[in-house]
Amino acid sequence: MAREMVAPFHETQAWAEPETERREALMVSGLSKVFGSEQVLDDVSFSIAEGESLVLLGHSGSGKSTTLRLIAGLETPDGGEISLSGRPIENLRARERNVGVIFQNYALFPRMTVAENIGFGLRIRGVRKKKRKEVVDRLLALTGLEDQRDKHPSQISGGQQQRVAIARALAYEPELLLFDESFSALDPQTRVGLRREIRALLRKLKIPALFITHDQEEAMELGDQIAILNRGRLEQVGTPDEVYNNPQTEFVATFLGAANVVEGCWRDGFIALNCEQCLAAPRPSPHQTMEQVKMVFRPEDITLGAPTGLVETPYHLGRGEVVDVSFAGATESLKVKLQPRGYIGKLAPSQCGAAADQPCDLVIKVVRTKWDARRLRLAPGDKVSVGLRSYKILRG
Repeated sequence: MAREMVAPFHETQAWAEPETERREALMVSGLSKVFGSEQVLDDVSFSIAEGESLVLLGHSGSGKSTTLRLIAGLETPDGGEISLSGRPIENLRARERNVGVIFQNYALFPRMTVAENIGFGLRIRGVRKKKRKEVVDRLLALTGLEDQRDKHPSQISGGQQQRVAIARALAYEPELLLFDESFSALDPQTRVGLRREIRALLRKLKIPALFITHDQEEAMELGDQIAILNRGRLEQVGTPDEVYNNPQTEFVATFLGAANVVEGCWRDGFIALNCEQCLAAPRPSPHQTMEQVKMVFRPEDITLGAPTGLVETPYHLGRGEVVDVSFAGATESLKVKLQPRGYIGKLAPSQCGAAADQPCDLVIKVVRTKWDARRLRLAPGDKVSVGLRSYKILRG
């Protein structure tokens, strides 16, 4: 059974820091959009606080870019409300919304210099030359582009072009920045370094931002909040820690990182898996003695030990056989086939709802650190004891 956790002294309620009031910069409520007969967005709602970054994450066609275009004023919603700094903007033209957009291709003018690109928006708004120069000089310094000011886009790197696009968007002091897959055209090394720079810049300026991406690692690194879209519907919104460690649906669990999803049923205080593996767990309700469920646990939530004993974890899945081992530098990935006749507590396997002679074909994914791999070296065919640090029951 799970151990009772006691919070450290400095984390108790009496000594907790007072929460600061959350002030919403962008609020999206009940947003919907239909193209032809296809429902692209269906009742999407989320908010971004002042100085916060939110990442919209999902597969291609999930509605991410449509959401961005509706907020930017490039498309008109069929339903719902969009407010920025407390004022409705869903019926305003794009130029009236004071929203900066950084597109995937950056949309820089090839015949203009870096400085001219940054100051272009101010020039068409009639800002005087002296004021434009002050703003451009400040933004060049802020983005580290002083030495590139007189070069043309073709003469600078992709990462520098990205900085120019951001500086241009910042020039007219937008209330919100929108990034439409803005890092996808860069090479991996440049992409990682640049998104960290941009994240630090946004925190310094305290500008709220919405990022569109299908890259899970990028979402985890950029977002204070992550909103996961699936076929136009919002599956879950939360911090990176929340959506990874506390997924609310099977889609979120399997889309954001690797996950083992196992079907079973509650029965008299146990979870019965398909191959006679019984896991001690609280009953879902005093009025229910049996309920079909799905449980999810991450590969790194699993602990492997010698086959002759129990691993030191709250939950015991029984015995298993290593099917595959893959070395990945800092980690080792394994596939383990669970063996039948493992159970915990006073219930026999048949009482868990499994036939005594039922074969086990359940293969789970396991990730170990290199140190765990060194302590217990494993190869295909080795027998192991399988324990579980934590798990979650998914809603229906």
